[in-house]
Amino acid sequence: MYETIGLWVAAFFTLAIYSFLYKENPIYRLAEHLVVGISAGYGIAITWEITLEPRLIQPLLAGDNWVLLIPALLGLLYITRFIPSIAWLSRYPIAFLMGTGMGIGFPLTMKASVLRQLEAAMAPVYASGMPWFEVLGNLVLIFGTLAALIYFFFSKPHKGLFFGTGSKIGIWVIMLGFGATFGFTVMGRISLLIGRVQFLLGDWLHLIE
Repeated sequence: MYETIGLWVAAFFTLAIYSFLYKENPIYRLAEHLVVGISAGYGIAITWEITLEPRLIQPLLAGDNWVLLIPALLGLLYITRFIPSIAWLSRYPIAFLMGTGMGIGFPLTMKASVLRQLEAAMAPVYASGMPWFEVLGNLVLIFGTLAALIYFFFSKPHKGLFFGTGSKIGIWVIMLGFGATFGFTVMGRISLLIGRVQFLLGDWLHLIE
């Protein structure tokens, strides 16, 4: 019984969200507000269960790790945003969070977006026993990377065989990269659509197996 009710609720809200394709309507707004509200409530519950209770409340009640009062105080300072007279105190946890995030995220971003790219571009072009298509792929990777870098080199005019031709090839390489990224994004969205259509026609209406 509960599974049947859940199935119909899921189908109703799926159709409610897709009703936006026709035009915005009250049913779509109801589903949108429910998604936002449930997500916020779920986030609060998960934060309490995974972070606050096991990592803050329980250690403090056990009488050790009193240093945890510092992040607890910083977290409470967020609430001062709702008190105009002391709202400026909320800048401290925001600054701490942004500084910590930059400190942690910058080396990870450099490793993923820069160092890994450099490592891939420095791969050997040819090794004994390497198939021809891998050699061709390595050549395309190296010359494509150089062409894209030439396009962004503005100290010299993009004229002549090296800078002129290189920058034009670089434009094509950049456009291919953007196109592949956009195509991957669209493919992910289409996969979500296919999953919901299979749910509606299969699990709900039993029109397909």
